[in-house]
Amino acid sequence: MNGTYKNITIQIKDSIAVLSFNRPDQLNAMNREMMDEIIAGIEEINTNDKAMVAVITGAGRAFMAGADIKEYGSQTPEQFKAFQDRGIQLYETIEHAPKPWIAAVNGFALGGGFEIALSCDMILASEVAKMGLPEVFLSLVPGGGGTQRLIQRIGINRTKEMLFTGGQYSASALFDWGIVNHVYKDEEFDTEVLRFAGKLTRRPSGAIQQLKRLAHLSLSPIPFSQKIEEEGQAVTELFYSKEAKKAIQDFIDKS
Repeated sequence: MNGTYKNITIQIKDSIAVLSFNRPDQLNAMNREMMDEIIAGIEEINTNDKAMVAVITGAGRAFMAGADIKEYGSQTPEQFKAFQDRGIQLYETIEHAPKPWIAAVNGFALGGGFEIALSCDMILASEVAKMGLPEVFLSLVPGGGGTQRLIQRIGINRTKEMLFTGGQYSASALFDWGIVNHVYKDEEFDTEVLRFAGKLTRRPSGAIQQLKRLAHLSLSPIPFSQKIEEEGQAVTELFYSKEAKKAIQDFIDKS
């Protein structure tokens, strides 16, 4: 993989790409340089045919503790706008990726770190993980889609609670709320994440890509009838693909 990164690492093995934030001494807090590297790393993985599934995680005891406040607070207006614009690009590069992205939350995921997790297709969490949007303590609001993506997952009442209190929530609580897909014991976390990701590598990539697109389409404001039409077009397209023909015939032969 590309060896020029300073603040992240990327590894690909068994069709699983793992992008790790790598500023453990700073709890992986994100500065401008790191944000640029994350975007480049995501794009590198998205275009790499060897990676069928992507995992994003953090080195040390944090997933990501949000923005690097020292740098964030000293930005000029031009730098602040550029940082916000690049942040939007970061989250959308994950959200609109053709392959599934899994957030493996190994520790603190706060502010922008939690927003990155929310932009992923699924969140797997260690039992020691803590997540939240603490921007209110700085007289700010989340600036990376946190208010909008969170409400899509858990509804307005609990979203308001998380935003208004700015609290840190346990992995088990967020599992109960439907934000986290699975919670694993800390000592088994890395193994379980790779085991889960490995399941997805054994699913046809064409079907996964369409399923991700259709799931996001369900949240769009277009008419329901158009969503159903899109679904029908997708199943028709896949039905005539070589992969589906083979899978269907294999199923028939085994019956």
